[in-house]
Amino acid sequence: MTKHQKHIKLPLRNFGQFALNEMAVLGSSCSVISTLVNEISARLNPYKIAYIDASHEENKEPLVLNQFTFHSDKTLTSQKQLLQNSFQHYREFSSFDITFINGNHFQGKKQLIILDDAKETSLLKRIDQITDIICLIKKEENSIIFPFLKEKFPTIDKTPIFNIGDIEQISQFILNEIQHQIPILNGLVLVGGKSERMGTDKSSLNYFGTTQREHLFNLLQKVVAGQVFISSRKEQDISHQNLIPDTFLGLGPFGGICSAFMQHPNNAFLVVATDLPFVDENMLNLLISKRNPAKIATTFIGKNNPFPEPLISIWEPKSYPILLQYLSMGYSCPRKVLINAEVELAAIDEDFLRNINTPDEYEQVKKELKNK
Repeated sequence: MTKHQKHIKLPLRNFGQFALNEMAVLGSSCSVISTLVNEISARLNPYKIAYIDASHEENKEPLVLNQFTFHSDKTLTSQKQLLQNSFQHYREFSSFDITFINGNHFQGKKQLIILDDAKETSLLKRIDQITDIICLIKKEENSIIFPFLKEKFPTIDKTPIFNIGDIEQISQFILNEIQHQIPILNGLVLVGGKSERMGTDKSSLNYFGTTQREHLFNLLQKVVAGQVFISSRKEQDISHQNLIPDTFLGLGPFGGICSAFMQHPNNAFLVVATDLPFVDENMLNLLISKRNPAKIATTFIGKNNPFPEPLISIWEPKSYPILLQYLSMGYSCPRKVLINAEVELAAIDEDFLRNINTPDEYEQVKKELKNK
C-alpha cells in the first residue's frame, strides 16, 4: 500500500536561516560588526543588501530582529522589526542579493570570522555555529587564527584572510561571492498559446526547416548554461522530454512562467515566446550580456516603444514571489510586472520583437526571412 501524501511535494528554495545568500559576521563586538557591515555595504553597488541584528532594547519579549536595508546610493533607507518566524524571514529577504547577520545573536549559513583576541572566548562558545567560513578578518595586524578553529577546520590556513582596515579588498571579495551565487540560467520556450487567429498551433509553424518550438529550443541550448524547457498547456499533447505543463490554468504566458519557477525556484529563466520568429542567437546573446541579477528581470524594449517585452526576457528567481503577489491582487499580465518593478532594459529595433498571429503574417515573414 502506497503511503498517503497529503500535500504535493514541491522543490524548495535554497534558504539558510533567513535568506538565500546569507553571511553571519561574528568574532567581535556588535559595534565592530555593524561598522564593518556598513562599510562593506556602501561598496556593493548595485546589489540590494540587508543586515539582521537583534534588538538591544532591554526586556524586549519576544526577541525581535532589526532589519536594515542598504541601497546602491549608499544610504540606509529602511529599518523594521521582525518577529522570529522562518516563513516571514523567507518572504522578507527573498529579494535581497546578500543578507548580513550579526553572528553574536543569530546563526547564518556562511560565516565571516573576525579574529579579535578580546573576544576569543566568546567565539569559542559559538563554535557549533561555525560551519562554512568564507574569510577571516584580523582586528589587529598581529591577530592569530585561534587553535580551536584550526582544530575544527584543519585547512583553515588556506582561507582568505584580511586586515579589518582592508575594506576595499574585503568588499571586492564579498562582491565576488555574490557573483558566484548568481542563479544558473535556464531556457523556457512558451508554446501554450491557443493560436486562435492563426488557426493552427503557432509552435508547429516552420520558418527554419523544423517546428518553431524546436528551433527556439535549439537556440536556447546554445546560449544558456542550464537546461532548456518547453512550456505548454496539457491539452496540446506535446511530447518532449523537457516539458513543463502549465499548472496555472487560463493565465497564458504568466502561468507558464510561474509553472517553470514552481519546478525550478532557484534558477533564472530566459523566456522566449514561440510567436517571435525574428529571435536569433545574436539577439539572445545580447540579452544575456545585459543580464543584471540585482533586478527582477532583464528585458528588451523597442527603441520607439515605451513598454518592455516580457516574452523575450530573463526572469530572475526573485521575480517569482513578485509574480505571485500580482496574481494575488488579480493581475496576470507579465508586462505590468515589468513596468512596475526594477528591471534592466536593453534597447533594440522593435522589428525584432514582432509577433506573428495570422496566416497572412506568417507567409509575409517567411518571404522576409528567405530574402535575408
